Amino acid sequence: MTQKTVRLGIIGLGAQGGMYAGLLAEGKIPGMTLGAIADIDPAKKDLAAQKHPDVPFHDDHVAMLDSGDVDAVVTTVPHYLHPEMTITAIGKGIHTLTEKPAGVYTKQVEEMNDFAAAHPETTFAIMFNQRTNPVYTDLKELIDSGELGALRHTSWIITTWWRPQGYYDQSAWRATWGGEGGGVLVNQAPHQLDLWQWLAGKPKRVFARLAFGFQRDIATEDEVNAVVDFGDGASGHFMTSTNDLVGTDRLEMLFDGGKIVVDGSKKVTITRLSKNERELSDEMSMQDVAKLFRGEMDPSSVYTVEEKEYESVWGQQHIDVLTNFAAHINDGTPLIADGAEGINGVRLASGMQLSAWTGRDIDLVDFPADEYLAELNARIEAEGEYSPRS
Repeated sequence: MTQKTVRLGIIGLGAQGGMYAGLLAEGKIPGMTLGAIADIDPAKKDLAAQKHPDVPFHDDHVAMLDSGDVDAVVTTVPHYLHPEMTITAIGKGIHTLTEKPAGVYTKQVEEMNDFAAAHPETTFAIMFNQRTNPVYTDLKELIDSGELGALRHTSWIITTWWRPQGYYDQSAWRATWGGEGGGVLVNQAPHQLDLWQWLAGKPKRVFARLAFGFQRDIATEDEVNAVVDFGDGASGHFMTSTNDLVGTDRLEMLFDGGKIVVDGSKKVTITRLSKNERELSDEMSMQDVAKLFRGEMDPSSVYTVEEKEYESVWGQQHIDVLTNFAAHINDGTPLIADGAEGINGVRLASGMQLSAWTGRDIDLVDFPADEYLAELNARIEAEGEYSPRS
């Protein structure tokens, strides 16, 4: 008989895990209840007892997996732990929703993906909650329809991730190679890296300049400029940082038949050309061009502009992913984001780092995973605080 109420276990009662526990306790996730909580920090046991006194608490996630208290788990733990905890849970038949990013380096994510693929009866999903944002779901539908034609260029400037020095100082593991595995690309920007390739397609190569400890006293990257090659002449630019106090969030996508501009992840401007740009270029006389740019021609004969303003859906997105996760387990509803897709953003972030470390462009199709891990481990060993990864 189909399980109609999924008992979710929270691994890690931090800010994110605490939010999920609250949503479940308040009954905001249809088809899902709070089954148990696990955390190695003794202080979290007291916190759980205060906020969720009737919910079983475990000081070890494996004990929770074996307890019979949960049907599924979410891994709200440091990035490095996502793959190993996911593998352990799936190996015990527990459905798993992993937090983003899927991991720090592609070898561990590939191992997780391969293990999950060998256990198709167990649900494997990832918390790409921005994929539920109507701004981007509408754009995905438009782009996939082919109405605007082939992609030519895309640029995303996402510098709204300002973090003061105190943010990094509050936890010794933050923005370290051994503790976190990276800076802005691993912590703040994974959602945009996922959305970018979800909308535009997976890049084939990347060349990047990263600044490490540029404006913050940290080891990892706090500013990124990257150029990617999508193939067939299409290119892209990605910029992000944590040192811009006012910040910019602007996505542009240029196609053969039009252009999309998204400001602040809420205002969308869609320009549709009357014909393919090359056709317009070939058939318009220089007199027509002059009239167009002097404002003497009705521009609607060449292009039309549609503007949309979206309301904020902050907070609802996590609810939507959790609800979808439960519905997939209960009824087979298609996942918003299959866990296996998490490797795309990890590979792109790692490619940017490796390009900056080596000074060359990096193949993302045949990604040099061993070289990346060797470079990462060299930096972990130089820090002297954590063991190398394998």
